[in-house]
Amino acid sequence: MDKNKYKVLVLTDHAKHSKENSLYELMRKMIVHDKTASIDIASRANVVNDDFFRNFDNTKLMVYQVGNDFGFNPIENLLSDNLVMSNLEDYDLVWLRLPPPLSKEFLDFINSTFTDTLIINDPEAIYKTGSKEFLVNFKKACPPIKVCKTLEDIISFKKSFPIVLKPFREYGGRGIVKIDGEQVWEGNRALSFTQFSQDYKKSPVDYLGVKFLKNVKQGDKRIVVVNGKILGASLRLPPMNSWMCNVAMGGTSTIADVDNEEKEIVALINPTLSQMGIVMYGIDTLVGDNGKRVLSEINTTSIGGLPQIAATKKEPLVEQAIDLIWAYFENSKVKRN
Repeated sequence: MDKNKYKVLVLTDHAKHSKENSLYELMRKMIVHDKTASIDIASRANVVNDDFFRNFDNTKLMVYQVGNDFGFNPIENLLSDNLVMSNLEDYDLVWLRLPPPLSKEFLDFINSTFTDTLIINDPEAIYKTGSKEFLVNFKKACPPIKVCKTLEDIISFKKSFPIVLKPFREYGGRGIVKIDGEQVWEGNRALSFTQFSQDYKKSPVDYLGVKFLKNVKQGDKRIVVVNGKILGASLRLPPMNSWMCNVAMGGTSTIADVDNEEKEIVALINPTLSQMGIVMYGIDTLVGDNGKRVLSEINTTSIGGLPQIAATKKEPLVEQAIDLIWAYFENSKVKRN
């Protein structure tokens, strides 16, 4: 085999895939890249892989071997058929394309299984950045934030302005609470702060408290970054009569530009993320009360949206992403050697 070509294993879960899923376009571009020898994909949705994904047994993994015509087929799902047994020692690169949540036990298992193989994104880093608490490392780029692990923390933080409470390890808008004085909203449910306090005492939750921003309806912008380079962005707008921009909660998405404040945010956080082994990630920004965008989220698992941004901008962004990933791989290989 050409020593300048490398074998790739992708770990995914195709149970909820659609033609919009980024995996298919990413793999079509990666398989024809001059650094790629082969790509195998193992899906958590295949019951034959339960021992690997759920029981943490690395003695068997069934994979689909990617060809140049790889794509989503709603009738015949390629990732369920024509599977072959893999040899886990064969791979040079493991790419985690699994949706959250990912347990610490599973991520530790991946690390221990592929000890001599580069994994993107790094499993330990995925776990650390997967908590909303990680944002306290970049307070300069964020709106006012506070770690709230007690009711007293929440009461103290809400005295100055309306706040939003985000559970450390929820995603997609789940579990978010808005508090304005004595009024509380849990999703679409309105209740008093007294009721919320009683519920909280029964089932305490660790939250990241964030000042509620009056410009939230201007949208939540997702910016995709690969190996330190900003490749594109999309703006997610909240549905009518809502302040939550998540597409999963009914929001809509359009292509957007990246402004200077957002470029500065990426420049601030990227050195830390890169050192941790985070290669491809997305940041979310909101318009702060001063009219400038601020950091609201860092996402490091299964970042999507790039093919759609590329199609709209008519730029080869997916190809650029693959180039950047292989550049990171080869640079890491030099460092390891």
